[in-house]
Amino acid sequence: MSLTLSLDFQYTTSIEKLWSAITDSSKLAKWVVNIHTGQAMENDFKPVVGHRFQFRTQPTEYWDGIVDGEVLIVDAPNRLSYTWASGGEKHTITWTLQDLRDGKVNLHLEQTGISNPQALNGAKYGWSNWCGELEKVLEQ
Repeated sequence: MSLTLSLDFQYTTSIEKLWSAITDSSKLAKWVVNIHTGQAMENDFKPVVGHRFQFRTQPTEYWDGIVDGEVLIVDAPNRLSYTWASGGEKHTITWTLQDLRDGKVNLHLEQTGISNPQALNGAKYGWSNWCGELEKVLEQ
């Protein structure tokens, strides 16, 4: 069984600023944080098709603290897709940005390949928190 997470977030910003926030390694480190500690997850992300990257944080007794990924699609500033592998799961993350005009942008997240309802709920919780942090980055 493969489950899909689909979430939408609206931000008051420009599509270019939002694109930068989801593709720039230093900006990603400000909002993709350790859910338990709030500390930034170091990363070497680059928006280049084929680039392999990692997000790293403190390991716990349940997780090694590493997310491995590979960039699949870069269509600036509209679409970004990459693999997201951690804890024995490998998913595909796809971000779609849509300019809603009047200074608003919709950010659509689709995460495919989720193996069970518990993982789906965990992904929903994580991305919802992170996208709240993303809003703070966009206000800077």
